[in-house]
Amino acid sequence: MIDNNNVILDVRAISRHFGALKAVDRVSFQVRKGEIIGLIGPNGAGKTTITNLVTGDLKKNAGEVHYKGTDVSSMQPFQIARIGLTRTYQIVKPLQGMTVEENVLVGSLYGRGNRINDLSNARKTVHDVMELVGLYKKKDFMVSDVTLPDLKRMEFARVLAMDPEVVFLDEVMAGLNPSEVEESMELVKKVREDRQLTIVYIEHIMKAVMGISDRIIVLHHGKKICEGSPQEVRDNPAVIEAYLGKKYAKEVMKANE
Repeated sequence: MIDNNNVILDVRAISRHFGALKAVDRVSFQVRKGEIIGLIGPNGAGKTTITNLVTGDLKKNAGEVHYKGTDVSSMQPFQIARIGLTRTYQIVKPLQGMTVEENVLVGSLYGRGNRINDLSNARKTVHDVMELVGLYKKKDFMVSDVTLPDLKRMEFARVLAMDPEVVFLDEVMAGLNPSEVEESMELVKKVREDRQLTIVYIEHIMKAVMGISDRIIVLHHGKKICEGSPQEVRDNPAVIEAYLGKKYAKEVMKANE
């Protein structure tokens, strides 16, 4: 259940410029506890850059990020992760030469609250998380011997093992076939409920975004051009134009008159 008054993440006018290129230009948004927020836009819109700015992987030129009421703008990525604001990566980054379980174990040992886990407690956490994401039977596989969908589940599990409150999922469905996309959609919804997680969800697969998001934020050329329910975003002329061009947007609007 979403608490509409409980803002857990407050992004305030963040910007990042690379020379003359404004990759992110004064973007603001709020995320409420328990929401799944879709973050969409054409290639180069600034989605991953925003993720990097919020989680500390990239320095901001301007703006602030407040998590649970605390300004985390000057914190290092590991510090932000340890207070419960985490992310996955667009390109899966397994720790090679290790098993699936060992990869997830790193997250559990590192987890929220600067905790020092003993190995037995950490393993219990890992087993619970791997059961949740459907990877337990492959816990002893080497990461080099599992499929791309399993690697994406493993990265998700590694983040969940850190016991986060907010997770940015960066294109976790890229490269998956339609049935795998359906499974991933169900997994994201299941994890939200089971772990009481807040999720910001970056994805190009519109079926997935529209199917699981409570709200959607649309970026184009580094700016926020629209925010609303999936229905509102789908019908917004600026969004149609950003994805399909001005000519098609005019035709859609004329057809809807």
